[in-house]
Amino acid sequence: MRIVIVNKSDCRGGAAIVSKRLMEAFRAEGIDARMVVAEKLSDSEHVAVAAPGWKLKSAFLAERLQIFIANGFNRSDLFKVDTANFGVDILNHPWVKEADVVMLNWINQGFISLKEIRKLANAGKRLIWTMHDLWEMTGICHHSDGCSLYQGRCEACHFLSKKGRIENKPDLSSQIQTIKQRLYKDVDIKFVAVSTWLRDLAKKSTLLKDQDVRVIPNAFNPLKSADRKESEMRRRRIVMGAARLDDPVKGLSVMVEATKIFARRWPTLAEAVELITYGDIRDAEKFEGIAISHRHLGRISGEKAIAELYSDSDIVLSTSEYETLPGTLIEGQAYGAVPVSLDRGGQRDIVDNGVTGFLAEYHPDPKVRAERIAEALHEALLAVGPDIRRQMRESVKVKFSAQEIAKAYLQLLKE
Repeated sequence: MRIVIVNKSDCRGGAAIVSKRLMEAFRAEGIDARMVVAEKLSDSEHVAVAAPGWKLKSAFLAERLQIFIANGFNRSDLFKVDTANFGVDILNHPWVKEADVVMLNWINQGFISLKEIRKLANAGKRLIWTMHDLWEMTGICHHSDGCSLYQGRCEACHFLSKKGRIENKPDLSSQIQTIKQRLYKDVDIKFVAVSTWLRDLAKKSTLLKDQDVRVIPNAFNPLKSADRKESEMRRRRIVMGAARLDDPVKGLSVMVEATKIFARRWPTLAEAVELITYGDIRDAEKFEGIAISHRHLGRISGEKAIAELYSDSDIVLSTSEYETLPGTLIEGQAYGAVPVSLDRGGQRDIVDNGVTGFLAEYHPDPKVRAERIAEALHEALLAVGPDIRRQMRESVKVKFSAQEIAKAYLQLLKE
């Protein structure tokens, strides 16, 4: 069997990292698996770029221009939506030509078009489409931001400016939802959600409610060289990171408020705690008000660097308003940092509350969310120790080992 995994990048972004891990897991099982990407950052001989750079750039610009016009020439939400009206021809790539199975992952921003997916199916390729966010079930958005129109008819999309709408004509979100609906009806695609939460949303959507959506989580293999670094002298460390920390979804302001509540309610413990953040941030002033000792590391990359950071930390914190399947929590568990997170998304597939981490109930009021995060942090710091770390490592091994995830996909293919 020959498998080609298609993803925008092989290293940049969460979907890229887990896609490459899955390819390597397939190969470890003796399967001829490769990746075709728009952006190759690794030196792997099993990863190839789909098309010449000018073709990829042209498709990207054409899609952005269409969205820009439909958005009334407003740049603010330009990258929150995708149409897949434009893309490159991958069917003629030799690896894709030879493949029995094409696994689609994150294919947006002008990489793979919906027309190309139809061409792949017509060429006899078996298709698996792994969903890393909501895009496959909505008109054009990756996260609906509270909108539930995708459960009926996408229209008057709040990510598109009213200035770009044409009276008595469906807007871009409605047009793309219709195109997807026809594609899913005509083409046999096996959809996979990376978390139960994402699957449940898909089953409520107009586009995927009648599809057999399976849940197969992302693959993860901890580095064997990452050992815990215990020291009685250092502060208790809380780590929080993201590609872009001040993305509104990440809840940075809630984290800042939670530290204030924590310092006020448990001042002695707060004195013994250090917060470490990593990732890009456009406005460092948003850190102002953090009430415990704090260091920002900036951008860090590479699995080894991540492993070393979590191996030297006690808690991994997420204050995101929603997460599909937060990889930072899995990484934390693997290296001994206890997860603390809001319970809104795929966190329940990772954390057994009170056993392998702590979940704070979501509340629409940010102040209440901060209060609950502070309380969960307190519980987690009291629970940190060998027992919970042993249970976390076993949980990661059982739920997310790359070998087991590869076997789950192979079982789906057998069906």
